[in-house]
Amino acid sequence: MTFAAVLARQRPAEIALRSADREMTWSEVDRLLRQMINGLLDVRFRPARRVAVFAENSAETLLCYVAATLAGCSAVPVNFHLTADEAAYIFSDAGVDVVLADASTAQRAVDAARAAGVSLVVTRGGVVEGARSWEDWLGSAADSEPPVDRTPLPALVYTSGTTGAPKGTELPPTSFVGGADIAEHVERLGRNSWAGYGPHLVVGPMYHSGPLVSTRLLVAGVPVTVLGRFDAETVLTSIERYRIGSTVMVPTHFIRLLSLPSDVRERYDVSSLRYVLQVGSKCPADVKRSMIAWWGEVIWESYGASEVGTTCLISATEWLDHVGSVGRPVPPFEALVVDENGRELPSGTEGRLYFRDTTGRGIVYHQAPEKQRSVHLEPGVFTLGEVGYIDEDGYVYITDRFSDMIVSGGVNIYPAESELVLATHPEIEEVACIGVPHPEMGEELKAVVVPRDPRTPPDPADVLTFCRERLAHYKCPRSVEFVPSLPRSAMGKLDKRRLKADFVPA
Repeated sequence: MTFAAVLARQRPAEIALRSADREMTWSEVDRLLRQMINGLLDVRFRPARRVAVFAENSAETLLCYVAATLAGCSAVPVNFHLTADEAAYIFSDAGVDVVLADASTAQRAVDAARAAGVSLVVTRGGVVEGARSWEDWLGSAADSEPPVDRTPLPALVYTSGTTGAPKGTELPPTSFVGGADIAEHVERLGRNSWAGYGPHLVVGPMYHSGPLVSTRLLVAGVPVTVLGRFDAETVLTSIERYRIGSTVMVPTHFIRLLSLPSDVRERYDVSSLRYVLQVGSKCPADVKRSMIAWWGEVIWESYGASEVGTTCLISATEWLDHVGSVGRPVPPFEALVVDENGRELPSGTEGRLYFRDTTGRGIVYHQAPEKQRSVHLEPGVFTLGEVGYIDEDGYVYITDRFSDMIVSGGVNIYPAESELVLATHPEIEEVACIGVPHPEMGEELKAVVVPRDPRTPPDPADVLTFCRERLAHYKCPRSVEFVPSLPRSAMGKLDKRRLKADFVPA
């Protein structure tokens, strides 16, 4: 008997899952999941059993992730903004056998699957040649109770690539509960500490690991509401209407909520909130202080990454005593700060921030050994690419970044992808992309360009369009600056620190 069937007997009238266009009881979730799981079990997978989910937020999208895991498959979240070529790279690198798409991504899914040699594409909400319709796929699947003897597999998530290609990483043990079989996996999920907070709200896109918490909570018996594109007042309406107890947000969500007129903010009852986890990037102190004043001390901050899960955690109460900190390390991690030669520095001294994974695992990248080595100081000791210090109480503070990565609206962006595309522009001699401050998104990407002919540089709008025609828009620069040359070290290496100093206020 599936977890949803058990809950249907215990709470027959309860809405288990809702999104903009539908509501489902536990009985309806149980029936749909049985069909989806059995439909996946009918597929002849390769050993990795990869299922790509290439769709915008919806109740069905959430169930795609759940069904993949309960069928003993490894889900691959794919950003629904990606072009067909970008998606095809992920399908191929991951070894995807099935793509589950929706109307917004259907054609791109088919084109990408064809290029990557994917055997099955299922699309919901639109008929596209080369894909099987959602209704046909479900209609041919058995409605019987699926087996629970398969081994559960972690999702494989992708980050933008430091060298131009995205890198995959399986969800680590800190984010994936595992189990000998699906039955034990479900039993372990049932112990989720969030389960006592009440209904959960999904506000971020589900191709990020943060919102994927919702899939585990649903299996634990927590009702979930899935929102689409972010709208601040819709979030407040949903919290009040559905008595939301928990959610995951990034600083940009907080900034947009705080930008609502005060009379709009005061109109809604948010007293049901018991646990709000802020992820994605360090939150500006004034924004954090205002959110705590509004929502109370229910806001926690998690610092980490998809590759390792949470490395540091801090409550609102602690944060008010250690303003600006991202918290203290949580097991199995220990924090250390080192100089450029890898020597450990004393507390209060700024340097490169590393974490020691006491299990010895560290960061593991899929088919990218060179990238994996580059983030480790030694086995099990890794960095997320940032500069900071640790105070005498063991609280970690982030002050800068030594990697090229920028964080825009909670999304990691590596400039190398845009740089590789723009370098092929016929009127560009050289280009470097850097992160510059943005009041709402935290950072945005700027392209600093050396034109091939300085007398007649290309139109900045043409440069931006050139990039957006080849990459998902969120990876592309928002502005272009022309310069006669790029700064370089004595060895001829591009000096991005000097470049950034020219365009970013101190």
